[in-house]
Amino acid sequence: MRHLRLGETGEQAATDYLINHGYRILATKYRAKTGEIDIVARDKNDDCVVFVEVKTRRSTLYGVPAEAVGYKKQRKIMNTALIYMNQNGLTDVACRFDVIEIYWYSHSVNFNHIIGAFDCY
Repeated sequence: MRHLRLGETGEQAATDYLINHGYRILATKYRAKTGEIDIVARDKNDDCVVFVEVKTRRSTLYGVPAEAVGYKKQRKIMNTALIYMNQNGLTDVACRFDVIEIYWYSHSVNFNHIIGAFDCY
């Protein structure tokens, strides 16, 4: 499976995972001039908007997937989330930033949902 295809497959798997856990999907692959957010969802448990970065890997040879979401990537996600919230009239709604790590092995797929993976600076 090629790199881009693995990423797209991982994002779809993460979307399905969130739906199965009671989230309502608001957008996927949301793009703004500041960047892209993989998934925007609404969490039924605390009624906040959740911005999700999905990282899919076949091994941890180069570290765990969440390590790829460093400070610079976090800033891009936060700036893009601000645009999304302003465009959709959600400025008075709480939000959070999650990372879903997907480990895609030949015979299994494992998810690690890191809720509140990083905060606004």
